[in-house]
Amino acid sequence: MTELTLLGISGSLRAASTNTKLVHEAARHFGDAQFMMGDLRLPLFDQDIQDGPGIPSEVQLLADQIAFADAVVISTPEYNKAISGVLKNALDWVSRTEGNPWLDKPVAVMSSAAGRAGGERSQWVLRLCLNPFRPHVLPGPEMHLARPTSEFDEADRLPNEQYQKVLKELMGNLRSEALRRKT
Repeated sequence: MTELTLLGISGSLRAASTNTKLVHEAARHFGDAQFMMGDLRLPLFDQDIQDGPGIPSEVQLLADQIAFADAVVISTPEYNKAISGVLKNALDWVSRTEGNPWLDKPVAVMSSAAGRAGGERSQWVLRLCLNPFRPHVLPGPEMHLARPTSEFDEADRLPNEQYQKVLKELMGNLRSEALRRKT
């Protein structure tokens, strides 16, 4: 059996982030794989940093993780009808690294947000932000987790059957795409 590597990226830094919980729940549905989480605790993008000391090591690490992974799952909150600043900052920084780690990479996009649409707009914005890098962003099914604080149980699992069904299909599609590209 082919060993796969899945990279999870949460657009929220908060310790109790429902986006981070959602990434971990998605990883369980992805199945057997090496799983790693990307860290978005990066300096703010500044051309002077790039021109001076160069690409920060933590940015290069994230770019290397993206390049190494067979698939990426990203969960974004919705801040003011868009993605979080830390997620946009990470995308901007990674775009400055050598090569394009996103090129043809299978990517699943999800969102967890307090509003009743569950971050639908932030997913749309994230897809637009990823477009210049030319990954293979799965068209769906779309996973929008609305009012998430009441959805996770005490073990940080997502017991709702409808959400489980969507996650299972989305991550099954991501796994199939990763396997197809790896063989």
